[in-house]
Amino acid sequence: MSAKTLYDKIWNDHLVADNGDGTSLIYIDRHLVHEVTSPQAFEGLALAGRKVRAPKRTLAVVDHNVPTTDRSQGIADPESALQVATMAQNAADFGIEYFNELDQRQGVVHIVGPEQGFTLPGMTIVCGDSHTSTHGAFGALAHGIGTSEVEHVLATQTLIQSKAKNMLVTVNGKMGEGVTAKDIILAVIGEMGTAGGTGHVIEFAGEAIEALSMEGRMTVCNMTIEGGARAGLIAPDEKTFAYVKDRPRAPKGKEFDLARAYWKTLVSDEG
Repeated sequence: MSAKTLYDKIWNDHLVADNGDGTSLIYIDRHLVHEVTSPQAFEGLALAGRKVRAPKRTLAVVDHNVPTTDRSQGIADPESALQVATMAQNAADFGIEYFNELDQRQGVVHIVGPEQGFTLPGMTIVCGDSHTSTHGAFGALAHGIGTSEVEHVLATQTLIQSKAKNMLVTVNGKMGEGVTAKDIILAVIGEMGTAGGTGHVIEFAGEAIEALSMEGRMTVCNMTIEGGARAGLIAPDEKTFAYVKDRPRAPKGKEFDLARAYWKTLVSDEG
């Protein structure tokens, strides 16, 4: 059996069908939606009389149009207020859990998933935002999608994709004082250029990557798209498992032990 990369393994585990034209249909484990790229998608569902296929695999979070200061007086900008109100209505109409602007769990959509244990290793995760690649820090295949694709995932829990190429970026050595995860990814992009990762999913490995906190790894994967890549991945390890354990939506007890055993297989094979 030929060696497989982490990306290959996740892709194969979620492959529903090969369309024979260079595209495939893949299953989506988690769908995060926010107020900017979802209104037209929900409108399309309503016009077609469709329901959300898997509401429990979908989580709505308002984050682009809410103030970072006091929210008790509402949102002053009328366009922003309309988008937030529309998100709330769509979530209610389609039976999706929604973290509104006053919910303590609300935050940047890419961070809410990890904080809640909604993001787990080996999953496919999409959101109508390019920086969805953040979740790759957990060994999940995550990337942004367009509004029409948001509607497709809401309706079918699947997505039509062309498989990307593999790229491995190894960062060895120890970081000097004052050097951060952002310095690492900026250095990588500086080496390969802003289009160097086009058509690829990049897996990050090496001593420097392993030493990063989960937040640091999220930074690296978040900015992978600035190098043109489709997504960034980091193989899950004990640091990942410790972060995920006891999160509200993470597996518990024996289920966590079984999940952890599977997560340990999510590494690229030698060769």
